[in-house]
Amino acid sequence: MILYIKNMVCRRCILSVAQVLEKNGLAALQISLGEVSLPGVLSTDQVTSLRADLEAVGFELLDDQRGQLLEKVKTLLIEKVQSGELPEEFSLVKYITQAIPRDYSAVSKLFSEVEGLSLEKYFILQKIEKVKEWLAYNELSLAEIAYRLGYSSPAYLSNQFKKITGLTPSAFKTNHAGRRQALDELNIQ
Repeated sequence: MILYIKNMVCRRCILSVAQVLEKNGLAALQISLGEVSLPGVLSTDQVTSLRADLEAVGFELLDDQRGQLLEKVKTLLIEKVQSGELPEEFSLVKYITQAIPRDYSAVSKLFSEVEGLSLEKYFILQKIEKVKEWLAYNELSLAEIAYRLGYSSPAYLSNQFKKITGLTPSAFKTNHAGRRQALDELNIQ
């Protein structure tokens, strides 16, 4: 049995879900971002208890296929950005289409309807959060960040960063290092 869980965006989330499963006496075959594989089927009482315990720590057990699909899309994009390896020629359409055997325009339309922002905008917001992380920790130069996230130039990255945050990367680094958003809470301001 596969469970789909919303708001799993990092390794700590996997550990939290593992603890909730253990608390409920469940042993997972595998836990990954957004998904848990269990060896058998859960009873209604087990599902109810698991749902409540997951919600208590900020997760949501997804029942409907649309929610499961959207969570899979979000997880794919978060993982891709967090890898820090986006080539300049990266195609969001190709990436999603290869990972999810569905029509991209239908997935994109569903995403926009449910999330209130386009898939492309969500992807850009994820990239900007990664930029904030690298700027806050002073790990890479702006040129290195631009290269790693598939931007054609540091100037293009800087313009997009300012458009979204209202600050240049250097102003953010000076005044706002450490003020980042949770990846599952990104939204247009």
